[in-house]
Amino acid sequence: MKEPRADRKQGDSEFTDFLKKGLLVGAVLLVLIVPLRMHQAAKAPQQAPVASAPATTAPKARVDAPVAPTLRLADFAGERPSADARHVADWAVFTSNHGKRAFVVVDKKDARVYVFAPDGKLKESAPALLGAALGDDSFPGIGDKPLSQVLPEEKTTPAGRFVAEPGRNTNNEDIVWVDYDAAVSMHRIRPTVAAERRLERLASRVVEDNRISFGCINLPVTFYEEALSPTVQKHGAIVYVLPDVKTPQQVFGSFDVRDAAQVAAWKKGALQAVNGPARPDAVQKVSLNAR
Repeated sequence: MKEPRADRKQGDSEFTDFLKKGLLVGAVLLVLIVPLRMHQAAKAPQQAPVASAPATTAPKARVDAPVAPTLRLADFAGERPSADARHVADWAVFTSNHGKRAFVVVDKKDARVYVFAPDGKLKESAPALLGAALGDDSFPGIGDKPLSQVLPEEKTTPAGRFVAEPGRNTNNEDIVWVDYDAAVSMHRIRPTVAAERRLERLASRVVEDNRISFGCINLPVTFYEEALSPTVQKHGAIVYVLPDVKTPQQVFGSFDVRDAAQVAAWKKGALQAVNGPARPDAVQKVSLNAR
């Protein structure tokens, strides 16, 4: 018979077996459950992070850039006037020196006349015949002299700002007075003296050819009848006769409207325009001399 081994307490043995079995089962469960939980966590939708609202600030007030004022200038409708003609026309429009009238620019150096509507838009231009003598002033008493007594040096077309006045000559032909006292007017060309070749001179592109009159401004017939005369009759007109010798600034008190400093000086009253008063009683005056 075998020798019996030393006895163990049965309770201790069962408890130990239970612990062993429990630990084994727990380990198995961990192996199974943990990967499953990790897989479920990976498949769960990610919650979008909540953005924090930026600090609110008061909206900035809108500051518009200053708008440059529109520069009002004469519209020469594509023509290329001399610098002096453009200077005076731009100045007249910018300052409204002509008021609500139309205006006419007589460019003696270029022997050309420009007729503008009251809004400063060119209506028409044409060549002209002018006083034979260079000069910007009329000789005293010239308006009362018979043509036969007018000296060559006295045949000037005076420069200046004039109020145009409708009138008639002794032949009952309508004319436009420029300077009644000096007997200077604008009228249709009159080729009465064949030797003067006025029509040929008017067609010439040589400016010196256009200096032939006693002082009056001779114009093409069509230009006079369709542009100048109707405009003066309808709106009245200021006539700016540009100088031969002096500067426009000396004659008109004009300035460069594109020069901010000169414009500022004008606004302060430092530059004054020469404004000749209108003579309402001078309408329909009769010319004693055809010049």
